Amino acid sequence: MFSNLKFLTSLLLSMNKISFLTKTSTNATQNKFEVLGLASCNLRHFPNFLREQDQLQWLDLSYNNIQDQIPKWVWNTSFDQHMDNFPWPQLQILDLRSNMLQALPLIPPPSTLVYLVADNMLQGEVSPLICKLSSLHSLDLSNNKFRGTLPHCLSNFSNSLSILNLQGNNFHGMIPQLCAKGSRMKMIDLSQNQFEGLLPRSLLNCKMLEILNLGSNQLNDVFPSWLGTLSELRVLILRRNGLYGVVGSPTTIFASPKLHILDLSSNKFTGKLPFEYFQSWKSVKKIDADNFTYMLEFTSILSCGNVVFQYYPYSMKIINKGREIMYSKIIEVFAAIDLSSNEFNGKVSEFIGNPNGLQLLNLSNNNLTGHIPLSLGDLTTLESLDLSQNKLSGQIPWQLTQLTFLGSFNVSNNQLTGLIPHGNQFDTFENSSFDGNLGLCGNPLSKKCENHEQAPLPSSGIKEVQDSWFHIEFDWKIILWGYVSGLIIGVVVGNVVTKKMQCWFVRT
Repeated sequence: MFSNLKFLTSLLLSMNKISFLTKTSTNATQNKFEVLGLASCNLRHFPNFLREQDQLQWLDLSYNNIQDQIPKWVWNTSFDQHMDNFPWPQLQILDLRSNMLQALPLIPPPSTLVYLVADNMLQGEVSPLICKLSSLHSLDLSNNKFRGTLPHCLSNFSNSLSILNLQGNNFHGMIPQLCAKGSRMKMIDLSQNQFEGLLPRSLLNCKMLEILNLGSNQLNDVFPSWLGTLSELRVLILRRNGLYGVVGSPTTIFASPKLHILDLSSNKFTGKLPFEYFQSWKSVKKIDADNFTYMLEFTSILSCGNVVFQYYPYSMKIINKGREIMYSKIIEVFAAIDLSSNEFNGKVSEFIGNPNGLQLLNLSNNNLTGHIPLSLGDLTTLESLDLSQNKLSGQIPWQLTQLTFLGSFNVSNNQLTGLIPHGNQFDTFENSSFDGNLGLCGNPLSKKCENHEQAPLPSSGIKEVQDSWFHIEFDWKIILWGYVSGLIIGVVVGNVVTKKMQCWFVRT
């Protein structure tokens, strides 16, 4: 097909049905490709013509239906041999995500920068040989069936490694020391495994760390206030562990100033709510209308004279409206606090209204008492508020009706009294938002109020929210649902942007 294009070195055919490239297609092309994109092409087997592609630097076979094992000619060495016979000695980017692969006989060559095999059925232990990838920038083994303990040598290449994603496997044991001094690590996701013990103090060496997700493990430690010294930290997820004790006050008034997503839910934390931490969140106090960008990391390679950028968007899971949802992209201005299902007590401070850029606040299933603070009405961008399963008393403040983006509201199972406010979003909430409060009355509950009157709103009581550069639905629009497949230019690792186009064959 491309025999007349002798100088073609970069070919992107992603998101096309080219299943004719079967494993018997040994002479499909004579070209020597450097960049080859075959993502989402309905492939069922590993294309055999790749055996002769000894110039490959970037290969994307993600989002296909490859079911069999990777052919032996791909990894033509054993664990104790060198990589001299590897068919792609110059390979830098390998993306095999979202197939049905069951075995990886070996790791790619030391030149590899990006190694992505997430969402397969891979199993077994991770060989310490992976630490020979001294130039590795991104490693994603997530959502497989890997088991065993992690190699202690992982910190050896923390000076090059930026992305480490091992979520959704069966790893166990202590988390090894991951970061040496000078570490360039920006994202660590070890969630949904069986790690136990203490949080490794070597994380203090991760001065560039932006995302730390250790949720859904069996960690047993106190709150890591020492992480507050990581000035670049944006996302901290520690939910569903055995963490305990009083969170206390930050060790510095400048603790994690860029933090805008904090999830400590489903642990055993006690004491007062840690409102002092929120005071230093500069990124949450002000929404930048010009900063609607996604949190991502990229790797660049040089191919046929062009710089090729490979983008890796940060992702995470968040509990919203009682459901765990995977968000494959996180917008820079998205801010969330989830302290639910702990043993926090005391009152909800008026200072909770200070980080007024919040979109999600979940304080449910604790032992909170006192009134709902009026300052919650200052959280003008709030889209989800859950105060259920506490011991809150008094009336629901009418100021909450000012939250015109509020799409989910739950104060059920408290000790609230009086007339339920109405107007704006409050006219859309169902009974379940207010159930379990014997003293509440008025719509949408069937209980009618006696001797209660709606307090009149001041003429300027409902703040006008400026038209809606920010009006983005929380569930599906602020952060895109699911993984975006294929090699769309500028999206996901394996998606490519070049400074020049003369080397590329691009589908139009």
